[in-house]
Amino acid sequence: MSVSLQARLSVWIVKWRVKRKLKGVRDYRIARKILRPDPYKIPSTIQISPAHLGGVPGERIEGPSPGDAVLLYLHGGGYFACSAETHRPITVYFALHGFHVFAPDYRLAPENRFPAAVEDAVAFYRALLSAGYAPQKIVIAGESAGGGLALSLMLALRDAGVPLPAAAALFSPWTDLAATGDSIRTNTNRCAMFDGAGVAFSARYYLGDTDPRDPLASPLYADLAGLPPLLIHVGADEVLRDDSTRLAERARAAGVRVDLKIWPVVPHAWQLVPHLVPEARQSLHESAEFLRARVAPGQTKKEVMTSA
Repeated sequence: MSVSLQARLSVWIVKWRVKRKLKGVRDYRIARKILRPDPYKIPSTIQISPAHLGGVPGERIEGPSPGDAVLLYLHGGGYFACSAETHRPITVYFALHGFHVFAPDYRLAPENRFPAAVEDAVAFYRALLSAGYAPQKIVIAGESAGGGLALSLMLALRDAGVPLPAAAALFSPWTDLAATGDSIRTNTNRCAMFDGAGVAFSARYYLGDTDPRDPLASPLYADLAGLPPLLIHVGADEVLRDDSTRLAERARAAGVRVDLKIWPVVPHAWQLVPHLVPEARQSLHESAEFLRARVAPGQTKKEVMTSA
């Protein structure tokens, strides 16, 4: 796979602007500021409105030609940083490509520890169902902690007997908060964003005293049977690479369809810069095609009340 000059440059930019500043930080408030991306200019064809569903605030993002598919996007940020707003480069991309996009602002740690984020994601999804969207029309996506949260959401729904979404796209999902993957150590110098030693520490913002191997916090340790098809994209040089590769192995062993793609060079959460990096556009394009292909055709959608 060829690598663009923009991807190579983005690695050095992220190392300078994020990794250098994050290393050794033990104050979540400082880390929050470091992880906040640059402002993103919203295209004129996009409409963004508040969406308060299931008691959880968030955003609804609509493009000029929405189709049938509803995308629930769960943002990353280690469960303690970022928001629906910071992840508009991704949600806007999906809206421009025909998805009705909803992005909840789930409660953040350490003010709201596990399982607050899972509870909010479940409440938001249930509200979509109550508002009239069929689960066969809903897909889920998320990156980093948001990718792990997408899995936790589906596991909670499955265990509660709630109909699952049609598919999920996971970008470098954080699935092992115990930080036991070999890549935590072997990729610590190559990873553009994170130092491996800081991963388990930052997990404590979210976990508190919870066992890091709790399957709803770390889906790698869960029974994954019955989940819908998964697309997983991860960078070869990320410290979280093995969170994806081991997840794919376990999911396939449980009978889940998994499309795993390992990208060379790219930094963690490279999908956040589709306006700058070709690999980000390509990853989002492949994800949109994967998700759209799994949405049941021929069913009339209903409008969602933002006050539901």
